[in-house]
Amino acid sequence: MYLEPEPFAALVAPAIDRLVAGTMAAGRAAGGAEISQRYGGPDATGFLVEFRTRLAGPGGAVTPAGFAAVTRYRERAACLRVLDKQVAHGMIRRGPEGWVQATERGHAFLTEIYAMHATLTAGLWSGAEARIARLAETLGRLLAAAEHTAGEAFAAMAPPYEPDGTPPGVLLLNRLGTLRYHRADAHAAAWRAAGHTARSITDLGPGPERAAIEADTNRRAAPPYAQLSTEERLHLLADLAALPN
Repeated sequence: MYLEPEPFAALVAPAIDRLVAGTMAAGRAAGGAEISQRYGGPDATGFLVEFRTRLAGPGGAVTPAGFAAVTRYRERAACLRVLDKQVAHGMIRRGPEGWVQATERGHAFLTEIYAMHATLTAGLWSGAEARIARLAETLGRLLAAAEHTAGEAFAAMAPPYEPDGTPPGVLLLNRLGTLRYHRADAHAAAWRAAGHTARSITDLGPGPERAAIEADTNRRAAPPYAQLSTEERLHLLADLAALPN
């Protein structure tokens, strides 16, 4: 029962969150923070890291709608002030219609971040090459399937930038990070359908209403997992659980 698509969507989400959040934190400790400081610190680089799967690519741009969707739980004026700082640092540029792109300096920063993540994941997941390859292949299929039910945040991040020769660990980390936005959009659609705003859903505590929204989130997040067999879902969980972060 728990491996059917809807309950599985709830089961796999924290496993993905653990691996992405933990690996990104390890990256900051392993050199990411130092790289960021060389380019001006978090005020100059924060959104480049957050939107790296789109902005690292040649011509990669994030639309105003995509930016708003990814930052939906943050105060909009504060986000725009941070974005202004990153423009002032020469890391990001804004187009006339509000889209965001990395500058040449921003691309240089992201190249270093990708290289750091390659070194990090190669060490962190050493000996798990077969598992990494299997997970990356499965995540590629899930991302392709997710496009059919995607919202604005997922569209802002997908498909992740994967130049030729991208190491398997970086493929996996960025595919996992991108897939999280499919569930994020599903959750936003669920609380909007229940009459909530980003502020009110953040303040909503446990109870029947919260449970109903979470159930609707799982329903909306489930379609990509329907592309996997029951055995593949089980392997996905086991492989995620086996990787350290």
